[in-house]
Amino acid sequence: MNTPAQSVIKPRDREAVIRALRSGVVPAVGLQHIQVGRSKEIASFLRDIDIVADGGSAFRIVAGEYGSGKTFFLSLARSLALEKGLLAMSADLSPEKRFHGSQGQPRRLLRELITSLSTRTKRDGNALPLLLEHINGRAQAEGVSPANLLEPLIHLPGGHDFRRIVLMAAAGEGLESEEALKWLQAEFATRTDAYRAVGVRRFLGDGDLGATLRLFAALSRLAGFKGLWVGIDELVNLYKITNAPSRKANYEEILSLLNATLQGHAGGLGIVLGSTPETITDTRRGLYSYEALRSRLAENALSGTSGLADYDSTVLRLPNLTREELFVLLQRVRRLIASGEPEIMQRVPDEALEAFMRHCFNRIGESYFRTPRNTLKAFIDLLSLLRQYPDRTWQSLLPGVGITPDLQASPLTALLTAPESTSDLTHFTL
Repeated sequence: MNTPAQSVIKPRDREAVIRALRSGVVPAVGLQHIQVGRSKEIASFLRDIDIVADGGSAFRIVAGEYGSGKTFFLSLARSLALEKGLLAMSADLSPEKRFHGSQGQPRRLLRELITSLSTRTKRDGNALPLLLEHINGRAQAEGVSPANLLEPLIHLPGGHDFRRIVLMAAAGEGLESEEALKWLQAEFATRTDAYRAVGVRRFLGDGDLGATLRLFAALSRLAGFKGLWVGIDELVNLYKITNAPSRKANYEEILSLLNATLQGHAGGLGIVLGSTPETITDTRRGLYSYEALRSRLAENALSGTSGLADYDSTVLRLPNLTREELFVLLQRVRRLIASGEPEIMQRVPDEALEAFMRHCFNRIGESYFRTPRNTLKAFIDLLSLLRQYPDRTWQSLLPGVGITPDLQASPLTALLTAPESTSDLTHFTL
């Protein structure tokens, strides 16, 4: 069986990964080719994805310090879900987008989630029209009307109105269909506007987020997909809410999502949230300040006393990457580039990677391990010049590699940050 780094990557995806890394962002495709470590965590999430694809549900929180790889891990889980035939949504929380609020924050969050809707063949979002096409196609293949195909929706909260508007949008003709599509994309901000456009006195984002996600999960399965995977990052923005009642209201929405999925009331729905440990465990402002969540998110007591990590717990903690794993990451980036330029493997041996790491440490010290976004960019810049100038060697270019500390964390920083290191980079064991 091929490892992620050994599997074949399309030239288009290879270039997309390289360009994303050079820009300091997490690539949208090809994540498996640069994934390092985390094999047990990935195996645990694959089990969750299989459960969702089989009609079950899942809820997880990925917790880690800044720089531990939460954003990358959530993106990787999304990619795995798409490969398994699920639809995927993703969004980041912010002061303007959260689970609960009186200024339209829930609707903006839901709109971002729906806009990001993706399939295995359309990974860049805006896949709602494609989902509607699948509804019509499956109805035709089974010899039933779209209305009959979507009849199970009426048994879910809000399902009557949702089903009617999906049918209007799926018709694909005229102003009525366009307005229905806008309603499904959470573009209406008032009940009056929604009623004028589609004849219902409610709009998406005006109530229970969990109920809406359950409806989309059910719709995805009726359209022939395996289910819906939802990733929401930056839970720390709820922790930062200064108003205690507002913060509690957002935590109550999380509790509702957790209960619906873990109690089996949300078939085909998987939810994963990204958080810092303090956002969870702070008993004054964090999730633990809400007793119902504290009891449900409590860690495995035996895990703490035995020293064994429980990878199947609701809260999955991510450790930082090690120095050796960062070295392997450089190897994988080199191999990724070499898949299009095979001579790079010979021109940049492991000796060059070790020398590059020493050079970076000598320039910026342990910052190169803590926030190495610029380190990786410098490495790809070096390989890029070697690709373009075959007469040059890494030895001649390395002294001129400029690198500065990365003072601003980013999603890519979370992928690459490692623990404190020592100045002895001459010898270490892989």
